[in-house]
Amino acid sequence: MYRIILILGLLVVLYFLLRRAVRALKGPGEPDGLLPGKDHMVQDPVCLVFVPREAAITEDIGGQTYYFCSRSCAHKFQEKLAG
Repeated sequence: MYRIILILGLLVVLYFLLRRAVRALKGPGEPDGLLPGKDHMVQDPVCLVFVPREAAITEDIGGQTYYFCSRSCAHKFQEKLAG
């Protein structure tokens, strides 16, 4: 009985190690699965509303692209980072 539990535990550990190795080979900037299309929903980091990516206000801040539902949310986000 203990052998079965030990084998199952080792298989779980092996699974997580392999998953981490595959993600490391993909690289940090590559998403899992398919690339998002026009209808992909993104979340506003200020008011937490989901908006379609093509309709979102985009701002490049510190080398990273952020998506906002409105200019006021983008302005609030930049004020928060500056303060």
